[in-house]
Amino acid sequence: MPRERLERAFALATAVLVVLSVLTVAASGSKQPAGDLAFDPEVPDTDGFTAPTTDGTATVDGETYESLQAAVDAADRGETVRLDGRFDETVVVDTPNVTLAGSGAGTALLDGRGEGTVLAVEASGVTVRDLWVRNSGYSAADNDAAIYVNASGVTVRDSRVTAMTFGIWLNDASDARILDNTVVGREAVTPLTARGNGVQIWKSEDVVVRGNHITTVRDGIYYNWAKDVVAANNTMWDLRYGVHYMYSDDCVLRNNTAFDNDAGYALMVSKHLEIVGNVAVNNTGQSGHGILVKSIDATEIRGNHLVGNENGLFVYNSVSNEIADNLVVGNDVGVHISAGSTEETVYGNSFVRNDRAVLAVLSEQVYWNESQGNYWSGATPTDVDDDGVSDTRYQPAGAVQQLTARQPATRVFASSPAFDAVRLAQSSVPVVESPGVVDARPLTEPPHENWRTYYERD
Repeated sequence: MPRERLERAFALATAVLVVLSVLTVAASGSKQPAGDLAFDPEVPDTDGFTAPTTDGTATVDGETYESLQAAVDAADRGETVRLDGRFDETVVVDTPNVTLAGSGAGTALLDGRGEGTVLAVEASGVTVRDLWVRNSGYSAADNDAAIYVNASGVTVRDSRVTAMTFGIWLNDASDARILDNTVVGREAVTPLTARGNGVQIWKSEDVVVRGNHITTVRDGIYYNWAKDVVAANNTMWDLRYGVHYMYSDDCVLRNNTAFDNDAGYALMVSKHLEIVGNVAVNNTGQSGHGILVKSIDATEIRGNHLVGNENGLFVYNSVSNEIADNLVVGNDVGVHISAGSTEETVYGNSFVRNDRAVLAVLSEQVYWNESQGNYWSGATPTDVDDDGVSDTRYQPAGAVQQLTARQPATRVFASSPAFDAVRLAQSSVPVVESPGVVDARPLTEPPHENWRTYYERD
């Protein structure tokens, strides 16, 4: 037998014997508990709205109307309809560049009485601000919405949208601006899939969705065949998906917060996305992902904080993505990767105190990086030249993981000396190879020094 084959056989036999021996020894250690999450996002009191009780009046060019529709019909291009009090009606705006404005938060209410769409915008350049729109119809099939926009250049800002099926629907409505609104659906409608979405973006381009608070709907922001949409600084909770992409390319998702959802951000069948600086915390529902990446190509996922989810990051059937500088802490699984997702570039991430750093359902060994790696709290790096980079590789998903995946009962031994020996062999002996991912240059210290801020300390 050639020397190389003999060395390989000896190394593999040693690893197998060590793994088998774990079944006859007791575990000597256990994972350090993660502690309680210290996470308190700022959200509005969604139950504290006080509706105006006085009959509504709408003023246009000094003329006062008791019907909002009558006032809108009387407005000329560029005029402002000023609202005060409560209007029980549905309204269609078909004059361009008209503004509907309340005098402040909660001063003007448009109630649709549970019938169809409450406010339909059919003309370009319309602005809606400081208006409370509520009580649409209940039909998701008919797209019943609080505000339905079917024109370009429309702005909806500083408004409340409540008790509706869909919140704000953009229908082929490019150059729209959805800014600083509060969107609250119907809690009594169950399951979540029976509800509409908070902001629905359908075949629209060059849209900005910024500073909104969205809860109690199906998906917070839903994209379908959209392009060049920037969503930033939105907060989304108690939903199925905080953000949901479908067939939507060249979009930016920046500095959003999604918590207590089934999944924080669901990216599906899209490409050329920028997913930067977002926070996903405690997304542990039926899907249970911080960021779900399904059939996503050529996308940047950078600088996100994925904390306390079932899967911090789930990557399925996706290629040529860059996953960098993310904090992945306290999740059941840090990264779950499968279905041929073998061409990802993964570096600069901090994988800290996850129950399982990586779950890799792969048939081959995949190197994530060559020059700059990631930090792994479960690794034992060797750094002879003190450059902050380990001199030995690290395989967070190898023989031990394969065994525990096939035989869940063996997970109790995951911190035992025997399993540690197998991990060490895989890290230091190149001939010991098993399917999974390999970090060629793991870091000795986490790039994210602030990871502890997510946990209470005694």
